[in-house]
Amino acid sequence: MTENCDPHRTGPASPTRRTVVTAAGAAAATAAALPLLTPGPARAAGQDPRSDTGNPVFRHGVASGDPLPDGILLWTRVTPVPEALPGSGAGPDTPVRWEIAEDEAFTAVRASGTVTATAAADHTVRADVRGLRPATTYWYRFTTGGGAAAVVSPTGRTRTAPADGAAVPGLRFGVVSCSNYEAGYFAAYRHLAARRDLDAVLHLGDYLYEYGTGQYPARPVRAHLPAHEILTLGDYRMRHAHYRSDPDLRALHAAHPVIAVWDDHESANDAWSGGAENHDPATEGDWQRRRANATRAYFEWMPVRPAAEGTVFRRLRFGSLADLHLLDLRSFRDRQAAAGDAAVDDPDRTITGRAQLDWLTAGLGASGARWQLIGTSVMISPMAFGSVPSYLLRPIAECLGLPSGGLALNTDQWDGYTADRRRLLRHLHAGSLTSTVFLAGDIHMHWANAVPLEAATYPHSPAVATEFVVSSVTSDNVDDILGVPPQTVSLVAAAAIRAANRHVSWVDLDSHGYGVLDLTERHTQMDYYAVSSRTDPGATARHLRSYRTAAGRPGVERVSDPVR
Repeated sequence: MTENCDPHRTGPASPTRRTVVTAAGAAAATAAALPLLTPGPARAAGQDPRSDTGNPVFRHGVASGDPLPDGILLWTRVTPVPEALPGSGAGPDTPVRWEIAEDEAFTAVRASGTVTATAAADHTVRADVRGLRPATTYWYRFTTGGGAAAVVSPTGRTRTAPADGAAVPGLRFGVVSCSNYEAGYFAAYRHLAARRDLDAVLHLGDYLYEYGTGQYPARPVRAHLPAHEILTLGDYRMRHAHYRSDPDLRALHAAHPVIAVWDDHESANDAWSGGAENHDPATEGDWQRRRANATRAYFEWMPVRPAAEGTVFRRLRFGSLADLHLLDLRSFRDRQAAAGDAAVDDPDRTITGRAQLDWLTAGLGASGARWQLIGTSVMISPMAFGSVPSYLLRPIAECLGLPSGGLALNTDQWDGYTADRRRLLRHLHAGSLTSTVFLAGDIHMHWANAVPLEAATYPHSPAVATEFVVSSVTSDNVDDILGVPPQTVSLVAAAAIRAANRHVSWVDLDSHGYGVLDLTERHTQMDYYAVSSRTDPGATARHLRSYRTAAGRPGVERVSDPVR
């Protein structure tokens, strides 16, 4: 994104100027096809005093993702010898056995196999398991060695998707975005990990951040590794590993399958197909090489199946109830225009790329599912800002990626690519695809929006979809920038935003937290949660608000209680 709430960033008009913020991801070739680039120096992957797993071989935990009716993708990383640190390129090839069972005691093992952890893949291993039963909870684990030397990983829990076309009474997903390690602790992940009612967790981008220590935020709660801004393959690997030193992140992955897309910070801030706002070729080398590094590390460390051309756009189906269309809004987009530039309306400029937009509209039109969920990394609803008081304009502008002058345009979001947005929304309207829900993160705020066909005349013109946006897990929002208690001065700005945007039912500018999305045949509901503090590893969570949309009736209505 145009870096969320970063007080030091420059605007999109100067994308080659070095700033104190960086990265997020995109890619052009599959991880397997990428060359092995020179890794950076080896470093230990853990400074968090809570990060010791007690298992030196499987110290980065286990994970699963991308559930299918008959399968699931399993992941782990092994440290076969002490010197085989992430990003080091050191350590021997190591056979790793995996098992998946229908009970936690592993008395009913349904599939097993062996894969090899190699230094070439940073000793990460993936098993794309098939032949499982749909809509079934499974437990899985990994083992190295044999006999008395055998080492067993922590046990993970996962779940397959419902059978294609099957009647499904309901689905429930956790929804998260924007987890900056240095900005605080991942209590939101801990609270989602503790739930046993989720089919999966959707991570909508900025899973990690690429900055050097103290660049964003300026006063870190805890330090990440490596300390410098990440550029090389070894750097990106090490940063992924250090994020996995967090016990709450490991717990989330062990508890639920994760369905992830990337935004920009997985590679570099305001990434586009040919560069990034925070990448300077003169001092940081070739952008495509850096992006290849970021992409390769992402597919090594994340339980994500690479899609076409090594990107993350793909489609998952959940019986007859929902199709989930996941978008890659970094790999194919044109460079961001300057705020206020008429180029935002140029019909030849794209955020999706023509092939991806065609894939999306064709899939929407062909789907027979009750709900169409579109997972995006940036908000599609248009934004205008009216008369926000000057003392609040700066932090609002920083969170939304606007110049401090407050131009009503965030060109890193769909507002900067209006032709693509118009094409997609007109397709929804023409096809009467009225049970479409966009899911987004990126801007460190909770939002509940109707998505209007024509924002200027809404509500006299129709809404064609609904959008639920979740706040950050830890990344800075308005109260953090101002240094004030949450839900105080920002309430003035929230009221001004709603007054200028009649399609916005609610916006919370301050809370860190997560969402829980519940789907039935009749309704889709988002429950918004906030954690009590991002600086407290034991932070509690509380329900803030809930909004739902009725099938066939785009828009949102407030409901009093979260789903049970």
